[in-house]
Amino acid sequence: MGKLTRLRYLNIGENTLTTLPEAIGRMTSLIELRAQHNRLTTLPDSIGRLRNLRELWLRGNTIEHLPPSTAELHELRHLDLRENFVSELPPSLAGLPRLRQIDLRSNRLSHLPDWLTLLPSMEKLDLRWNNIDPSLPLLTELERRGCVVLT
Repeated sequence: MGKLTRLRYLNIGENTLTTLPEAIGRMTSLIELRAQHNRLTTLPDSIGRLRNLRELWLRGNTIEHLPPSTAELHELRHLDLRENFVSELPPSLAGLPRLRQIDLRSNRLSHLPDWLTLLPSMEKLDLRWNNIDPSLPLLTELERRGCVVLT
């Protein structure tokens, strides 16, 4: 897998994978990675080496947290974590300047970090089917800035 350094799109969804190999970090031309509906519990630290990655689709796994290396995904625009076990947003996402959409439907979130309002490109935040108070000032601020917030 690590020899596919020029591959731009990879769909490994619906394969009952429990892990992704560290070698995925050598696929440095990837723009879109789809690993939805597997049995992933986490991502390898090497995921941060995918510096061209724009879309990361992880819906329908059992992921509880993302590795700190996701802070290196500066081109990331779309993050789909729908239907996982995420209970808090990792601080590693705070410095992603191009992140526009985060889908967190059906997770275990009960609070949100203040840094969400600092994401300059945020256009859509989907929080449905979590235990989030829709009247949070943080959500009001996001909406004021033009972000569509679904609770």
